Amino acid sequence: MRVHDIDDFIDDEDAFDNRKLRARKPRRSELARSFEGEFDQGSTRAGRLTEHERARLAAVRESALAGPALPPGYDRWTTWGDGEQGPRPRPGWVVTELAAADSELGMLKTGKEADVHLIRRELPDTKQGCLLAAKRYRSNEHRMFHRDAGYLEGRRMRRSREMRAIANRTAFGRNLIAEQWTVAEFAALSRLWSIGAPVPYPVQRSGTELLMEFVGDADGGAAPRLAELRPAGDELVGLWQQLVAALELLASEGMTHGDLSAYNVLVHDGHVMLIDLPQIVDVVANPRGPEFLARDVANVMGWFQARGLPVTFGEPTDLTNELLNVAGLG
Repeated sequence: MRVHDIDDFIDDEDAFDNRKLRARKPRRSELARSFEGEFDQGSTRAGRLTEHERARLAAVRESALAGPALPPGYDRWTTWGDGEQGPRPRPGWVVTELAAADSELGMLKTGKEADVHLIRRELPDTKQGCLLAAKRYRSNEHRMFHRDAGYLEGRRMRRSREMRAIANRTAFGRNLIAEQWTVAEFAALSRLWSIGAPVPYPVQRSGTELLMEFVGDADGGAAPRLAELRPAGDELVGLWQQLVAALELLASEGMTHGDLSAYNVLVHDGHVMLIDLPQIVDVVANPRGPEFLARDVANVMGWFQARGLPVTFGEPTDLTNELLNVAGLG
């Protein structure tokens, strides 16, 4: 699947309905449904209830409709059943049980368009679970998709109303852009993870929230960004070679990151991991695709060269041309 297929996914009519995140609610019990008849004001039985009986039944009915109470220490039931789920085969660590609950552990990163939070999802009775990174796009008042026009070239939508809203940057249009970017990132991560690219596993997408694999240690310590490190010698060369291999894999799918730098590459246990992919670019369909590819290469190669990457690895233009050949544009 190339980025065209990702665009088809984005185009789906249900992708832009601006659904709000929904807390999971267990299915109503038979008891709760039975009370609906009791409280039908037109029924004979309802007319015979005393005020005390009505109050008691109202309390029981409310409790039954709400389902089991959220255990102490958790912030919501799992949203697994409400979201777009990640690709198969899923890693064994992913918690898919609907009886699981999520707890918020703090902020991992704040950015212009979205914030990333740390979540633990686990089965309350067993305490078995996993850590997740929750990327949440901000509300209209704070969203700053200041560079989206160039990235969105080559992407298609079926409905002219949506195109006009995005072009005019109305409130509705900004909501569409937010969900479009979330859908694009989820689809890109799903495809890249499926072909073995070094990206976090995308667990699920619900509205404008993207849950993905947390890259770090078991205690919640996040892996450092490449920009925070000072690799040298063989370590520097090894990280560069890993990054080139990742760029080649993206190019083979007709893609480039679109905003690659040392700030959105993580290094965990000596391995690079690409993050922040909402603006992923179709090198073929986007008229500016080669330009974005060249910029990605220049950004990261400049960082490595400034830290001593040997000149034998060539110049950014050399690698850019090689990647364009891989993408079929040579």
